[in-house]
Amino acid sequence: MISPPPQSPLDRLIAIMARLRDPERGCEWDLAQDFSTIAPYTIEEAYEVADAIARRDMGDLRSELGDLLLQVVFHARMAEEAGHFAFTDVASAIADKMEARHPHIFGDAGGSMTEARWEDLKAEERAAKGIASALDGVALALPALMRAEKLQKRAARTGFDWPDPSGSEAKIAEEIAELKSAPSDENRFEEAGDLLFAVVNFVRAYGISAEEALRAANAKFERRFRAMEDLAGPAFPTLPLEAQEELWQQVKKGA
Repeated sequence: MISPPPQSPLDRLIAIMARLRDPERGCEWDLAQDFSTIAPYTIEEAYEVADAIARRDMGDLRSELGDLLLQVVFHARMAEEAGHFAFTDVASAIADKMEARHPHIFGDAGGSMTEARWEDLKAEERAAKGIASALDGVALALPALMRAEKLQKRAARTGFDWPDPSGSEAKIAEEIAELKSAPSDENRFEEAGDLLFAVVNFVRAYGISAEEALRAANAKFERRFRAMEDLAGPAFPTLPLEAQEELWQQVKKGA
């Protein structure tokens, strides 16, 4: 008797998800989920992948990539149950997209890939879908700083951008003044958003990702704050601000 060929790890994962979602024999929790309830987990897993990369932990990265892959399989399974598409359709669609976006590799276009060329190819895709605005397709669920940068880049491609950093620098000063003089909480909220948007525009002018820069600043602050706590011990919260500032200056020299 000839044994069936061994199941690939991906096919096994897809089969596991189908079993978990089986209406009669599946898991109660998995059966109770839908796209909206799973979406937060998908976002969380993507951040955990990024965290493993930042920590250069390859073992953890392997695990987190598996968790992220599970999210794709989960969404695809729910879509298949509803008659929309299956995992193979997802894989085929992205394969088609990657070939179309690399005509210099999979076609005869020649040349090399640049950011401008990449954006042109994506713009052609949006136009083919009937998308009219240059800002269409920038996902609402993106982190706010990242979405601000993407919106600004899209706008810049139409010519709507400062010619040099001085314009956005002046805009920051303007927004600070408007925040300070805002007459109500509602106005202050709006002006605070305008200020943050202007800061993203300013650092973008220097080719810096605001999201990545702030992520690095968060990590640096956390590292230095923990170092202050270690130096001062349990008494740290009771120290006067002047003493805490001395500790801050001390740890800055080493971190």
